[in-house]
Amino acid sequence: MDYQQIIEDIYKEILPYAKEGKQADYIPELAKVDPDQFGMCMHTIYGETAAIEQADTRFSIQSISKVFSLAMCHSIRGEKLWEKVGKEPSGSAFNSLIRLEVERGIPSNPFINSGAIVMADILLTELNNPEEDFLSFVRAVAGSPTIDYNRTVAASEREKGYLNAAIANLLKYHGTIDNDIEEVLHFYFLMCSVEMSCRELSVAFLAFANHRRKFDYAGIQLTASQVKRINAIMQTCGFYNEAGEFSYLVGLPGKSGVGGGIVAIYPLQYSVAVWSPRLNPKGNSVMGMKALELLTSRTKESIF
Repeated sequence: MDYQQIIEDIYKEILPYAKEGKQADYIPELAKVDPDQFGMCMHTIYGETAAIEQADTRFSIQSISKVFSLAMCHSIRGEKLWEKVGKEPSGSAFNSLIRLEVERGIPSNPFINSGAIVMADILLTELNNPEEDFLSFVRAVAGSPTIDYNRTVAASEREKGYLNAAIANLLKYHGTIDNDIEEVLHFYFLMCSVEMSCRELSVAFLAFANHRRKFDYAGIQLTASQVKRINAIMQTCGFYNEAGEFSYLVGLPGKSGVGGGIVAIYPLQYSVAVWSPRLNPKGNSVMGMKALELLTSRTKESIF
């Protein structure tokens, strides 16, 4: 399969969508990002690489970071993790308070904001140096020692993070989180602010694509069964209230972020990352969604 030629052809085909959508301007720092950028990179488990355009430009991965925090929490707590958070699609927006109230403070899954805030709380409780340990894990799984937080973006998110503050307060009210609300929010926003390129994300997610290989990075160990289950949650919950659409159009486990990034995996074959800052109304990259739809259509490679 000539993936390089395929993604080059895909890029030409999706150019008519280049001006659709807008960047996440409700986060002041993300509103400053040039929206007319596009990058894509894929790695196969056999060592092949294909990349185009701004594949090496770093951007704020935002909610893609939730896969990393889930991996850490699942490694540390195992099945006890699910006492604090569910495994079901929310059917609601990623920052909705409605389901959290209905479920009496137990988030539907680890990828909506309430669930990810619970993951942040768990890591604050379990790790001696949460900020350093999280970053060390991401650097290790991506094989890139210069990956870092963007503290300006994190501060920008906290400045306008009224809804996330409401979520954290509701979680605290129900006893779902244990640590100080402001500390939890600070760490949550910091994890979302991590900057990576499509190439780095594609390398990092090979660890989830190739679940038959030992998962052991910076002391975070997962069994093949645990990796498989994380992939299942990506499939059903990785795109919030557009998860069904992504499954229908693309047919791969994946995770999106409002920074414009999307990562997806074809188990035991490849991982692929795409980035374009212009988002659709549900917070997913317009060009990224289209590129991945065309990728699985052209290659006839999906889990279905």
